[in-house]
Amino acid sequence: MRLYRFPRIGSIDNLTLAETGTPTPGRGQALVRLRAASLNYRDLMVATGRYSRGDALPDLVPLSDGAGEVVAVGPEVTRVKVGDRVAGIFMQSWIGGGIDAADPASALGGAAHGVLAEHRVFDQEGLVHLPEGLSFEEGAALPCAGVTAWNALYGGAQPLQPGETVLVLGTGGVSILALQFARAAGARVIATSSSDAKLEQAKALGAAELINYRSHPDWEQEVLRLTGGRGVDHVIEVGGAGTVPRSIAATRIGGSVSLIGVLTAGTPFEPTPLIGRSVTLRGLYVGSRQMFEAMNRHIALAGIRPVIDRVFPFERARDAYRHLEAAGHVGKIVIAIG
Repeated sequence: MRLYRFPRIGSIDNLTLAETGTPTPGRGQALVRLRAASLNYRDLMVATGRYSRGDALPDLVPLSDGAGEVVAVGPEVTRVKVGDRVAGIFMQSWIGGGIDAADPASALGGAAHGVLAEHRVFDQEGLVHLPEGLSFEEGAALPCAGVTAWNALYGGAQPLQPGETVLVLGTGGVSILALQFARAAGARVIATSSSDAKLEQAKALGAAELINYRSHPDWEQEVLRLTGGRGVDHVIEVGGAGTVPRSIAATRIGGSVSLIGVLTAGTPFEPTPLIGRSVTLRGLYVGSRQMFEAMNRHIALAGIRPVIDRVFPFERARDAYRHLEAAGHVGKIVIAIG
């Protein structure tokens, strides 16, 4: 089988196509013929040596998000069977409940080998069935970005309620899926971007209000204007230190900010506004298999189709990374494996 590895971390150019024998599943394991994989910003950070959650495995097989079909199973496998359409969960050991200190060591595409390969063996507990009707490319959009968006909206102490307002920053995979989940739940969505063209795509997906943060550099004030001074109930915060203070200011008293990404630089923020507004700032790291399965039920019932920006052939995996690096995408960038 063919697979990609990073013999050295530090540059996208180090991504190397290789061949190896097809693995055989052992007890409790399933062999998956991977059909598609998607990229997250995390994958770019891992490739370039900027990922902060520990060192990547030597000779890493990258990417956390893949979907395919089960082609063989080992003894005592009951959760999946040959022919099932499945995706791997981001952290292979996080099944349910709160995250455990040991779970990040099972994160695909970093601490554990990932899915940019034609075949991969998974423990049966680390697989979920794809929602009916989704393509493999759409299914590959879900393990990290989808579950993260779901966790942000439903995994905290204040789950999203119909009629509430959600602010999504940017138009990457997490933000677009959060927009889709929120709209399907009857929430109002405000979307930000530096591109009017991207904002029009967000509008087509159901965003009620749009803010170009180049035209409105103090975009939190525009959010307050659009909400009559009240602020939003939830913020999908993918910027990090450079945008968190504005996100807090844009949130209603008692609302919540889900801190997901680190796309912008900035100095440590002053916590007093957080206290003064009684805002919950919640850091999260993807989610569990139980969250994945709940999200899939929602997707199936609501008829949600993940937004795919572009699909690259397996042989052009480096180009997919370059497209992610250029930051011109809306939704998910996918590599078709075959």
